[in-house]
Amino acid sequence: MGNKQKDVVVLVGAGSIGQAIARRVAAGKHLVMGDLKRENADVAAKILEDAGFETSAVAVDISSRESILKLIEHAQSFGSIANLINAAGVSPSQAPVSAILKVDLYGTAVLLEEFGKIIAEGGSGVIISSQSGHRLGALSEEQNTKLATTPTEELLELDFLKEITDTLKAYQYSKRCNVLRVMYEATRWGKRGATINSISPGIIITPLANDELKGPRGEGYRKMLEASPAGRAGTPDEVGELAEFLMSNHGRFISGSDYLMDGGTTASYWYGDLQYLKKTH
Repeated sequence: MGNKQKDVVVLVGAGSIGQAIARRVAAGKHLVMGDLKRENADVAAKILEDAGFETSAVAVDISSRESILKLIEHAQSFGSIANLINAAGVSPSQAPVSAILKVDLYGTAVLLEEFGKIIAEGGSGVIISSQSGHRLGALSEEQNTKLATTPTEELLELDFLKEITDTLKAYQYSKRCNVLRVMYEATRWGKRGATINSISPGIIITPLANDELKGPRGEGYRKMLEASPAGRAGTPDEVGELAEFLMSNHGRFISGSDYLMDGGTTASYWYGDLQYLKKTH
């Protein structure tokens, strides 16, 4: 291959959704696969390498700024970073409140901040958030502003975050913060000629989601999907198609936006057949 510098795509979180996006935007570029577990990154890199992509794999912990800076240094050794895909995160059933806030809220904010300093002109990024952020009631203007603009190292000290005791609430606040942070960072990324947006998917069928659907809470999930306007779960490829659009030339006038992509589940949660969930969640 030689040492020819090329555009670099950085994927953080090497699961099904991240891979689906990478397949659509990383052809002809160097694709860095980052994951908390190096073996997950290696497996994903091998799959994509076998499909014709040039890849490298690294372990990255987005709750650590040092780890993010090492990821950037690794990526820049191949060329300039044109695209960031963040599909990393922990769910309410996987981790305690402190870990959810540290990874999903703080980690994503640091990722946006550090990549915003070095993203190439004409570059773009997509943050995978969640429909959960849209299930949280309206926050005050002051809370919105604090989540959007508080310096990253002070984020976890916000009073209203320190009061959270429930993992679902921690996840919802984290995902709301992702969307607000994307708006704030869009103003900075724009000064470098780059765009940044978020996608808030509903239930997307991945190995993890399949486990949940077959697990102890599976019946509730299945009922919820059946009663939603789309009547089904989504696929990683559908998220990939939207991300590709946002990161392509077609999406150059779109920045600081969030795309709720849940088959109408949130609409039904607030105003339709799924309103019963509000009483149970």
